[in-house]
Amino acid sequence: MPDGSGKPNEAGLDFYDTLIDGLLEAGIEPFVTLNHWDMPAGLLDIDGWSSRHTVRTFIDYVEAVTGRLGDRVRQWVTHNEPWCIATLGYEDGCHAPGWKNPQAALRAGHHLLLSHGLATQAIRDAVPDASVGIVLNLVPSYPCSDADGDHDAARWFDRFFNTWYLDPLFRGEYPEDGVRDRVERGHIESSKMPFVEDGDMKTIATPIDVLGVNYYSRAVMKAGPDGEPVRAPVRPESEITEMGWEVYPDGLTDLLVRLHQDYAPGEMYITENGIALPEPAEGPDEIDDARRIAYLRNHLLAAHRAIEAGVPLRGYFHWSLMDNFEWGHGYTKRFGLFRVNFETCERTPKKSAREYREIVAANAVGDA
Repeated sequence: MPDGSGKPNEAGLDFYDTLIDGLLEAGIEPFVTLNHWDMPAGLLDIDGWSSRHTVRTFIDYVEAVTGRLGDRVRQWVTHNEPWCIATLGYEDGCHAPGWKNPQAALRAGHHLLLSHGLATQAIRDAVPDASVGIVLNLVPSYPCSDADGDHDAARWFDRFFNTWYLDPLFRGEYPEDGVRDRVERGHIESSKMPFVEDGDMKTIATPIDVLGVNYYSRAVMKAGPDGEPVRAPVRPESEITEMGWEVYPDGLTDLLVRLHQDYAPGEMYITENGIALPEPAEGPDEIDDARRIAYLRNHLLAAHRAIEAGVPLRGYFHWSLMDNFEWGHGYTKRFGLFRVNFETCERTPKKSAREYREIVAANAVGDA
């Protein structure tokens, strides 16, 4: 929808038509994500996701895509990482549209959730046997000590990052203590948020079939000198990725078990999990990315521990198949199982690609 509304771009629909057919011919089931952060520039003229109007344009777009692809696609995701869209785009300003407006970020987050609920209904109308879900980037939060202030800091982060989206989706309400946080910080004037209209929360809580979980690391929190919650320094012995994230596989187990116990999604998928490493753009025919192999193995084992604990985890998507465009980092961070030469677009499997192929073929991690 190049203008944000009106007729869809037929060339764009044709592209995905061909892509879906190619996947099916190769025996690959398509999982379609309708929104992974991009937006028609024209919608920024009406304030993007901070405007309720964008909710309606999103449903028009969903209807156009499901009308074209719904005869072949059963697995649908409405949004990828609404926290990133709202907070990084409208509050921190490090992603598009680059705003630094906490009030706009709250409106954007709400409208993303509202559009998810409406889109879930629209997808089911178009594809009666659809499996519909949303993907959240979730970060388990731990206190850095047993001090009460550090536990309070960990709970604050959980409200800010996780339950602000989980509670509306599964309980039909924003977390009460999270709303109180926002009032205290001046992001909203009172607990009655003016952008929440009658019926919104029921729509947001439209039951979903699948929760997608993007997991990369954890947060360790402490009370700062003024009592404000702050991130604690990463332990010196911890492994750190090129993104500056601590490698912590146990956090994946903890997160999945907590989601199962507190929210009970019918099914879950790990929709992103991976590591960016320093690698040469040019070099030997095969990059020996032993750290990626260890990361992959350890996180698959962490996922298996969650399954043993009763978590209905149905699948795992590694991030990513190929080195790609990492938003504000451009092409400088390499997450792929395949190295991409960004000048020639040549793709070369890394050692991790061959390792993962063996894991998939055996349906087992094997000896670590």
